[in-house]
Amino acid sequence: MEPRKKIGLALSGGAVLGAAHVGVLKALAEHNIKIDFISGTSIGALVGSLFAFGKNCDEVHDITSNLAWKDISSISFSSYGLFTNNKMKDFLKKHIDDVTFDKSDIPFAVIATDITNGDKVVLNEGNVANAVLASTCIPGVFKPINHQERLLVDGGIVENLPISPLIEMGADIIIAVDLNGKHGKKVPENVVDVLVNSFHFTLASASQIQYGEIDVLITPDLTSFSYISTKQTNELIQAGYDEAIKVLKEHPSLSEKNDS
Repeated sequence: MEPRKKIGLALSGGAVLGAAHVGVLKALAEHNIKIDFISGTSIGALVGSLFAFGKNCDEVHDITSNLAWKDISSISFSSYGLFTNNKMKDFLKKHIDDVTFDKSDIPFAVIATDITNGDKVVLNEGNVANAVLASTCIPGVFKPINHQERLLVDGGIVENLPISPLIEMGADIIIAVDLNGKHGKKVPENVVDVLVNSFHFTLASASQIQYGEIDVLITPDLTSFSYISTKQTNELIQAGYDEAIKVLKEHPSLSEKNDS
């Protein structure tokens, strides 16, 4: 009998749209699809960390459904950003403890960007909370994070669909969730909207270049949702779930592979 093929899950960035990732996790669980490796960029790193460290899809749903900006960020007096996301460290410690990557239930990696030289930085060792802080640090919005002797910001700049870590970890099949693939333009309402929209529209076209490396691509249509409003979480979760269910129906062999 052939050994079961290993499945990797890549969760993209997308600010508050990341709640859609939770719906995808629910759909994967319902289809009995076992994830062997997980990688995340930006909000995908946050959701992915919860899943990789033992939270099931229902627990991730409960944790994220009431998540607000005040829970993960605060005003910064730095010249490098309007806010700091340091409060996210307390959030992660509360839910997965102060853990290191080697303690994960599912091998896990996140992507950040060295803002000094533009290098892609794959983080899969050391403190998880610090790595997630770095990966979610939208430039201009959040103050950069000093981590592992580098000044790091959001990994979406270099790889918003974090596929390369999955390949390095040995994934045979890659499932990727692109939150920006079908997100249309909306008129910004404030300076944060301008910064976040500009950042993620730039990432959208770059991610499409990677589509050829993906076996199963899930791109929920999130046009009607804002990148920054936290009042739409449950609707985003449902949108991610609905799109994942539709896509997974086209790949019935995935669950069969996991049962073999």
